[in-house]
Amino acid sequence: MSSSDLNLPQLEQILHDFWATAPSNSLHLETAEKAWDEPLLAVAAGDDPLFAQVKAAIGPFYWTPAEAFALAFPDQPASPAELRVISYALPQTQATRAQQRGERDLPAERWARSRYFGEQFNCDLRLHLAARLTEQGFPAVAPERLPGFDYRQSEQLGIASNWSERHTAFIAGLGTFGLSDGLITRRGKAVRFGSVVAKIDLPVTPRPYAEDHHAWCLWYAKGICGACVQRCPTGAITTRDGHDKNACRRYIREVTAPFTTKQYGTGATPCGLCQVRIPCEMQVPQALLSQS
Repeated sequence: MSSSDLNLPQLEQILHDFWATAPSNSLHLETAEKAWDEPLLAVAAGDDPLFAQVKAAIGPFYWTPAEAFALAFPDQPASPAELRVISYALPQTQATRAQQRGERDLPAERWARSRYFGEQFNCDLRLHLAARLTEQGFPAVAPERLPGFDYRQSEQLGIASNWSERHTAFIAGLGTFGLSDGLITRRGKAVRFGSVVAKIDLPVTPRPYAEDHHAWCLWYAKGICGACVQRCPTGAITTRDGHDKNACRRYIREVTAPFTTKQYGTGATPCGLCQVRIPCEMQVPQALLSQS
């Protein structure tokens, strides 16, 4: 299979065109604002050893790219080396980030809408990308959209899904983890991720940070910052222990989700206060730019 059949610029164009024209890319406000800024894209090899490392850390229920592909295409065998994992980031808009910066305890309306309506668009984008690739002869699946996608209890890491968009984005070269467990990209931490696994030959995106999963976080790289600690309204982030997923989950489900459902008519589980008014909100911190 030749990469000349569908190259990276063409793939980026598919992503961009859907972002630009899909009605679902909307906050459903009178201003007709898009839910997201223009997406970033990166590609990982299906046989990248980091996928196996993530599986070992999370647990046997976690899917590698080959396992996810086999669930969707049981009659079309593919080796891990024949697969590519296409990962993308959807940055929050400037207006959404600005509104969220002013909040301290509960998410802003635009943020709540991006989590609800914006994730609906993200699901559409995953499926659209997989369908377009499949139509062109490159079988593709969005693992997060598979019927078996769910959350379970990891012995080492607590609650975890069987496909992580953030870990996939890290492996693909989009960014590294911060103190809050959010992924810091070139467009910052205020982003959301999606991915597709395809049987296709595409160039792999180099990871500018090698395998250092904390390279773009000021706290881990230089022992300074910790701004996200101050932004968390429930104390779920500390410089000693990092991110307490259980405390975060409780606050989202017991406080922010009921509030936004009642106030704005949105469901889902928004918070995201730790993703703004921090040095990595919209970029890799200036002090670490030489490493990006």
